[in-house]
Amino acid sequence: MSAFQINKLTPNIGAEIVGKNLFDNLTKTVCDKIYEVLIENKVIFIRNQEITNEQHIKFAKSFGKIEPPHPVYPHVDQYPEIVLLENDGKSPPDTDVWHTDVTFKPDPPFASILHSKIIPPYGGDTLWSCQSSIYETLPNEIKKYLKTLKAVHDMGDFRNTYTNNEPIGTAHKLNEGHKKFGSSIHPIVKIHPVTKNNYIYINPGFTTHIVGLNAADSSNLLNYLFNFMNKPEFQIRFKWTNNTLAMWDNRCTMHYAIGDYMPNKRKMHRVTILNDKREKK
Repeated sequence: MSAFQINKLTPNIGAEIVGKNLFDNLTKTVCDKIYEVLIENKVIFIRNQEITNEQHIKFAKSFGKIEPPHPVYPHVDQYPEIVLLENDGKSPPDTDVWHTDVTFKPDPPFASILHSKIIPPYGGDTLWSCQSSIYETLPNEIKKYLKTLKAVHDMGDFRNTYTNNEPIGTAHKLNEGHKKFGSSIHPIVKIHPVTKNNYIYINPGFTTHIVGLNAADSSNLLNYLFNFMNKPEFQIRFKWTNNTLAMWDNRCTMHYAIGDYMPNKRKMHRVTILNDKREKK
């Protein structure tokens, strides 16, 4: 078994795995241990890992079924499973908002694995937040109330893709976008299938309305929760270096890719895992 060390980064979220050439001998035992560290810490980081596209895909498949080509972002040439996130001054990012990936889907993905290829000389950090710690810190009466509620999630900021050059008074492309992505309804409080911990399941990027409330009351409650969720005690801010791998549990985290590095370039490869094959049903 490849030996590695585990360094926790904050009390609530984040751990770094330290080991040489982990991907040269990626056994099931190693993957099982990495999975355990992920479940405990919600997001994990492994620096100094030069991996091929094939290794990236193989590693992801060891945890579950991987996502087909992304509906919006481009992919790496000859590898449709790997999303290409390449940004600079001419192509700024659109992930600089707190979000949990694609919660507008009825069954959002389990996890994602991001590998850094080109890192700007400064800026370009990513933040993750721990949704279970957020839930635990809320007042008890609010926690009880939230357990009775559901929320609508839709395509959120992806609207911008479908409103470019649309004339005033029409929204044909936007309507096509809504039809393509649709909406989903999720409980505001979910139970993690592995840890059995409660966690908040809303995010500013895709959550639009609380079911059963009028627009004003829904907006007021969501704004209260989003402001509460912004506390740094629930977050980790990670500074990237080249050839770093990050993996996060998309079920119980949000993340925010800071877009402060323009006009410099940032290039990342991402594979998304749809299901957790180790989850006990």
